[in-house]
Amino acid sequence: MASRTRSSYILWAVMALPALGMIGPLLGDDARAFHHLLHPTGEWSARLMIIGMMASGLMLLFRGRSWPRWLLHHRRDIEVAAFLYAAVHTWVYVVDRGTLERILAALPHTDIWTGWLAFLIFIPLAVTSNDVSQRWLSAGWKRLQKLAYPAAVLVLIHWAALHNWGSWPPAAIHFGPLIALWAYRVWYWYLRPRSPQAPA
Repeated sequence: MASRTRSSYILWAVMALPALGMIGPLLGDDARAFHHLLHPTGEWSARLMIIGMMASGLMLLFRGRSWPRWLLHHRRDIEVAAFLYAAVHTWVYVVDRGTLERILAALPHTDIWTGWLAFLIFIPLAVTSNDVSQRWLSAGWKRLQKLAYPAAVLVLIHWAALHNWGSWPPAAIHFGPLIALWAYRVWYWYLRPRSPQAPA
């Protein structure tokens, strides 16, 4: 247990590193530097979300290896960190827009409403990412956590649709490994040929 706790502390320290460079613009009065935090906060949120969601697929692909098991064990930490970056991303966006009128005016745009909807879905997932909630919700906890899949699709569309869909190449590069692992899991569980069982 001590080694797991130590590895969690190390992991959180590593995941916090990108935030160190954001502290100055977040707390300063330079509006341009503050605006420029939109992309890194969103990108780090998506990256961590992708890494966390790859854990199950990597466990299946690299059966018997220890490092996917480590990733799966720490998936909850990674996904909570992803949500924290998403929360900062949302806060920067709201402050940068300035008024409720401007926020609502942008809402019909694909790159905006998909981001809001994904964030709203991730709120209950983050709030219930603890042992107490898992025990309390029982089987419903896993059903709730499956909302991460449509939320991830919304994040992909949100990223790709930025700048009149000009951001789709980096979005595709980042989401490519996760999509490939999803496809592998579908093939493994439902499509791969299986040898017929011998008659009893």
